[in-house]
Amino acid sequence: MSTAAAGPTHKIDASRAEAFAGRVLSMLNDGFLSVMVSIGHQTGLFDAMAMLPASGSDGIARATKLSERYVREWLSAMVAGGIIDYEAEARTYRLPPEHAGCLTRAAGTDNLASLTQLVTLMAEVEQPMLDVFRKGGGLPYSAYRRFHALMAEDSRTVYGGTLVTRTVPLIDGLKERLESGIDVVDVGCGQGAAMLILAERFPNSRFSGIDFESDAIDVARRTANERRLANLRFETRDAATLAGPPAYDFITAFDAIHDQAAPRRVLRGIRESLRPGGVFLMVDIGVSSHLEKNVNHPLGPMLYTCSTLHCTSVSLSQGGEGLGACWGREKARELLGEAGFSDVGVHRVEGDILNDYFVCRA
Repeated sequence: MSTAAAGPTHKIDASRAEAFAGRVLSMLNDGFLSVMVSIGHQTGLFDAMAMLPASGSDGIARATKLSERYVREWLSAMVAGGIIDYEAEARTYRLPPEHAGCLTRAAGTDNLASLTQLVTLMAEVEQPMLDVFRKGGGLPYSAYRRFHALMAEDSRTVYGGTLVTRTVPLIDGLKERLESGIDVVDVGCGQGAAMLILAERFPNSRFSGIDFESDAIDVARRTANERRLANLRFETRDAATLAGPPAYDFITAFDAIHDQAAPRRVLRGIRESLRPGGVFLMVDIGVSSHLEKNVNHPLGPMLYTCSTLHCTSVSLSQGGEGLGACWGREKARELLGEAGFSDVGVHRVEGDILNDYFVCRA
């Protein structure tokens, strides 16, 4: 028996080795299935099948206006993966309603299929990341071609269902202040999903969003113009340049602080930009700063992988701190305290499985 893999002083536990090999096989199958689930989400195959009776591949292809040959092969992968039911004699396929409940757009915030797009996004940077592992540094945002579009899709789903009805009520009196009219800015706004929702709902308030990615800001501006939201503007700007004098009553940052090159400077600038009585809402990944407390997190492998291949990388590419997505609530509290926030409450919001909601006051 070879001892190269185990080391010269270790005895191989055969049952453990066999169990782990089985896990790796499952991981390989599920990794490939994730790509196919992503395709099913993007093409609308799951949405269509949820509305269809048991059907042949030709009927499913007609309903989705897709190539029958590719649909048939995709269906085979879905059947082999236990995602879609197959009746061999009739050669029909059916998406069980129990599975549709987490695979279709109709599922709203319960739709997990949308998250599988992150698998293919991260795979796109695998090769350049090999150089980063060897040389250090990181990859810029421009290396992640679909990042802002995927984040915007997720934000529209999550915040569309929770922002006004569940998140705003976390802060006493905020709804009434928004209805009366206050000044709001979103830091690291991407394509502006959150501000678009709030600006439409609260026309008396004045909203703005900043992000240093000009392509994302262009999309945000076009959408605001199409919706004729005169109370909303977007600006291409580095969040690290935000500072006093106080100009805002409410500042938000949705999954943006941990990506920053200079998160401490950004948080100080946010604190300085708040008017007396103002509130900062920081939404960020809901994990501990300590690895041992995250090992049983249901999305732990996904979060640490995204952190390695995106969040840490984009910060380090700018010579930044590289906090990573899993910087955690303990580290977040530390940095918020350094920035001058003495009153920090941490909340969870039903419908958002990923994030903690930090309500911060000076």
